Amino acid sequence: MRGGGAVDGGDAGSGGSGPDGGYGGRAAGRPVRVALVDDQALMRAGFRALLDAEDGIEVVGEAADGLRGVELVRAQVPDIALVDVQMPLMTGIEATRLIAADPRLAAVRVVMLTNYGFDEYVFEALRAGASGFLLKDTEPADLLRAIEVVAGGEALLSPSVTRTLIGEFVARPPDRATAPGLECLTRREREVTALAARGLTNEEIAAHMVISPFTAKTHISRAMTKLGARDRAQLVVFAYESGLVTARGTGA
Repeated sequence: MRGGGAVDGGDAGSGGSGPDGGYGGRAAGRPVRVALVDDQALMRAGFRALLDAEDGIEVVGEAADGLRGVELVRAQVPDIALVDVQMPLMTGIEATRLIAADPRLAAVRVVMLTNYGFDEYVFEALRAGASGFLLKDTEPADLLRAIEVVAGGEALLSPSVTRTLIGEFVARPPDRATAPGLECLTRREREVTALAARGLTNEEIAAHMVISPFTAKTHISRAMTKLGARDRAQLVVFAYESGLVTARGTGA
């Protein structure tokens, strides 16, 4: 996450509005449904006022702690849940873990809210299943863009955040005991996964491999499907925990 409240989006050109004006290719009549989970009433009110004023977004409910946040998400099944990291009764990370583990909520994307940039919670939140992060003091336009990106199926995890994430992973030994096996990936899928974990966008991967951006995106999508990764952020987690990527570069 860049400083000063800026939001890191997904790959260039991804997650944009559809041709008929809907977020992430949705029809104009199908709003993006958002749940707000934060223990600060003023913060929830500010986010709600901004989102309620935006065409194509519907706030489906609010919760003031992680436990009620999970209950809200289970009841409403929103497209996106904006979840604070630190809350009473249950942390945002634990709430995210429960949401990600529930098959009925497979389509829900969690975006964590934090007062800081990249901190100690980001690593655990990614492992728990978060699709991205927002600073609480982010600019309104950046918040709307973030919702658009995540609703379009992309992770809110730019190359700049990925490179910072790499710094955390390389300081930790890979957890091959819990990571899925690499044998399910083709050679090309391993290569694009490793490049994505190094922070390259689809366009940069395409240039590196001398393929089209569409082909690069297809390889990444297939790798995510085989590994059960919810999004690109989870693919990065897999790459480091499996040892596919190390501090010295990429594995085979």
